[in-house]
Amino acid sequence: MSAIIKTLAKIGVVIPSAPRPARRPSLGRRLLYTGLVALAFMLLGSTPLYGIERAGTLPFSPVVSIVLAMAAGTLAQLGIGPIVTSSLILQILVGAKILDLDLSDPEARRDFTAASKGLGLILAIVEAAGFVFSGLYWNYPAGVSIWIKLMVFAQLLWGAIVIVMLDEATQKGWGLGSGVSLFILIGVAQRFFSELFTPSVIGASGLQTEGEVYGLIPYIVTSLRDGAFNIYHVLIGRLAIGYPTLVGFITSVVLIAILAYLNAAHINVPIAMSRYGGIKSRVPLQLLYVTNIPVLLTGILISDIVLILTLLRNFLGIELVDNIRPYLSAPSLYSFMYNTIPSIVYSLIFFMLCILFGLLWIEIAGLNPEAQADNLIKAGLDIPGMRRNPRVLSSYLSRYVYPLTIFSSIVVAVIALVGDILGSYGTGTGLLLAVGIIYNYYQILAYERTLEMYPLLRRVIGE
Repeated sequence: MSAIIKTLAKIGVVIPSAPRPARRPSLGRRLLYTGLVALAFMLLGSTPLYGIERAGTLPFSPVVSIVLAMAAGTLAQLGIGPIVTSSLILQILVGAKILDLDLSDPEARRDFTAASKGLGLILAIVEAAGFVFSGLYWNYPAGVSIWIKLMVFAQLLWGAIVIVMLDEATQKGWGLGSGVSLFILIGVAQRFFSELFTPSVIGASGLQTEGEVYGLIPYIVTSLRDGAFNIYHVLIGRLAIGYPTLVGFITSVVLIAILAYLNAAHINVPIAMSRYGGIKSRVPLQLLYVTNIPVLLTGILISDIVLILTLLRNFLGIELVDNIRPYLSAPSLYSFMYNTIPSIVYSLIFFMLCILFGLLWIEIAGLNPEAQADNLIKAGLDIPGMRRNPRVLSSYLSRYVYPLTIFSSIVVAVIALVGDILGSYGTGTGLLLAVGIIYNYYQILAYERTLEMYPLLRRVIGE
């Protein structure tokens, strides 16, 4: 199976790669580069594809667009879909031992990264071809020249490659965090402020007699001015047509506060430092042990299935795809009331996948009890009353690790679903990801500031 990784790694070399910085850039410079990467991504998401007729009208739910950082009808149409999907596929194969790869080995990790790029390029080609030849961009695809279709294909592929390059440059030390996290955060922020402030009037639908202002604040101002203010409609009624409501805003604020607390909460495991005369201390394990990873991986998997079904709907049958879509779409309060079975099925699938990915992630990321026990022994730490034996320590740590993994997977799943059901701004999944990403940036900034204030720490930690 290593031959597969080597082959994919060779394909990945085709995508230009930024070199690692010879010297670690200052915090200010890395912040500047991160800002430039964010600007470049927003420009990609604002540049419409040349040669299409229906920009921005593709049938994807907000959750799909946010998780994959897609901007319909633009150079960022594919978003981070190819690169995160390729990484997810390879991580699952490695975690399931189908691919024999030791990710603790630096060379194997380099091959894994290059292979992710190679598989991502293949997926980008397939997805770009799917968007073009499915006919989603044109009213009468058969009448569109093959050269126009090839030009749109090239634009989609070029946009996907640029996004991969931006992500890799950020991760290699030129910026802060990862490009993937940054792009998701941008998408959530754009949608959050759009739902709060957009003054646009949306065309009438079956549930409306006239067009209605989309953003909550402009709608409240307009309705008060026209004497048409309806407290029920503002509180929850607009959710029936997919518009932002006051309940959605309150839910967003409450969920952000809860997530901020949960990200900072820890469970302490008692330890003793044998090197220093058995001084007792504690090792904190984060209460959200798997952070937002289960929801992210679940969202990626479901979004990819929806994307594939949408691109193949002309071949599978539009009616069949439309019948399947409700079972793969995040439910709202009204869908639970009027389309109950698909909403319940989606919720159950979402919960099971989150728990499964949570358990899988601790194995892949080295967060399982065995890995944590090895880390304690290598650091010269003991657990009071326990022998310094990997089996004994891992058995003890499993009392914390597995319950925390299942608990945190369920908690993040509940938060994401509650946010979606009550119409939180940026979707429940988006808010969960955004708060986790912001907290991660906070930790990175605190770490970088500490190193700048105390330069001797660089030598101690080997940087």
